Amino acid sequence: MGHDPTALVLAATGTLLLVATLVSPVSQRLGVPALVLFIVLGMIAGSDGLGGIPFDDYAFAFRIGSIALVLILFDGGLNTPLAVLRGVVARAVSLATLGVVITAAVVAGAGILVGLPVPLAVLVGAVVSSTDAAAVFSVLRGSGVRLEERTNATVEVESGLNDPMAVVLTTVAARVVLGEAQLGVDTVLFVLQEFVVGVVGGLLFGGLGRLILPGATLPAAGLYPVVTVGLAFLAYGATTLVDGSGFLAVYVAAIVIGAGPLPYRAGVRRVHDGLAWLAQLSMFLLLGLLVSPSRLWPLADEGLILGLTLAFVARPLAVLVSLAPFPTPWRERGFIAWVGLRGAVPIVLAIYPVLGGAHRGEEIFHLVFFIVLVSSLIPGATVSLVARRLGLTMGGPESPTATVELVSHRDYRGEFVWFHVDAASAVAGAPVRDLPIPEACVLVLVLRGDRVIAPRGDTELRAGDHVCVFVTPEHRTLLDLLFGREV
Repeated sequence: MGHDPTALVLAATGTLLLVATLVSPVSQRLGVPALVLFIVLGMIAGSDGLGGIPFDDYAFAFRIGSIALVLILFDGGLNTPLAVLRGVVARAVSLATLGVVITAAVVAGAGILVGLPVPLAVLVGAVVSSTDAAAVFSVLRGSGVRLEERTNATVEVESGLNDPMAVVLTTVAARVVLGEAQLGVDTVLFVLQEFVVGVVGGLLFGGLGRLILPGATLPAAGLYPVVTVGLAFLAYGATTLVDGSGFLAVYVAAIVIGAGPLPYRAGVRRVHDGLAWLAQLSMFLLLGLLVSPSRLWPLADEGLILGLTLAFVARPLAVLVSLAPFPTPWRERGFIAWVGLRGAVPIVLAIYPVLGGAHRGEEIFHLVFFIVLVSSLIPGATVSLVARRLGLTMGGPESPTATVELVSHRDYRGEFVWFHVDAASAVAGAPVRDLPIPEACVLVLVLRGDRVIAPRGDTELRAGDHVCVFVTPEHRTLLDLLFGREV
């Protein structure tokens, strides 16, 4: 009996996803970014590795990478609070535009010095010019440190915004290399159009989501994430069809939707978090399968030089110039310069020249792959250490071992906040009945070690307790003063 090809593909895919997920904690213990581990697993499973899986479909990988990036950017935008965005948007935009151009120029110059033809050097510089949203989001959220809010927001928002810039630069550079366009006024207008249409598309489809989601009465809670995924794909597809940046539209739309009323908010965000991780895993593994290790070694010299140039020259210079107009402490500038991680996005963009039939296209792809590994490995492995050494981490108690969510069709004005009761806290030693908690707020749960306590009037709060309170926006300041900083 013959083997079912579909069954073989699903079995191989399931095995890779399971292995990649289960070994991901190893990356933290080894100090290696998870994305590097996933790509290496793909390489091991590929035709040159132990798995022997033959895969060389660049077009399929490009499509999967584009879909994955849509899901990753939408998740990132959905988790970007509008209030935080307002405080860092100017800095992030400067990094995502001027910073990307400077990075591309420096890497292109280094490429010319190591012997690459000028057109190929410019193309490589454009491809690796942006930090990667997937890499930055996963490393920052999985590093075990709590960064200062402004620093964390700047890095995450920049990584969400500069992918569209890198896509535009790569498109322009590839068209020039392929002889389809020339640098001039038309190119500048093309870049402006991509960004303007991208922002307008994001606002339009984000507004559409704000219009239909609060009033939608669907038969099952699981259908609401289907609507948001549909909006993400619609924002990307429709904006791209009218010659705008679809990736920028997705990120802007997610921010707009997340800032408004959203039914089953906790469940929707959880689904998108899972989809983003699935997208990252699938994309990294697929790109690993596409790489032939035997084709990397001949490019080791150029790749090592360009990777080190990107991490230690291009990125710091881009940050220094981009943040010059803004009052930013040097320790914060240093960290932002260090955490400019590259990931799957440059590798996906490197497929574009291959599909366009560029001379030495596959060589460009493998060179970019090597550069990404070199430039991400050291910074990615030392994010926690550098943040602590520069004093950019937020101290405080460990997070509680439980969580509380409000699953509701309505989007209530308030949120569940966990506080840690310190010995010096105003509530330490006080019974619940004596706490001046506003009527609109509710003390929901007390965690004391391994015990779960339902708070009653005579329940006395003790130092070391974790307390969950439903807090309305207008009473947040009062509750912060009463209990202390949230955890």
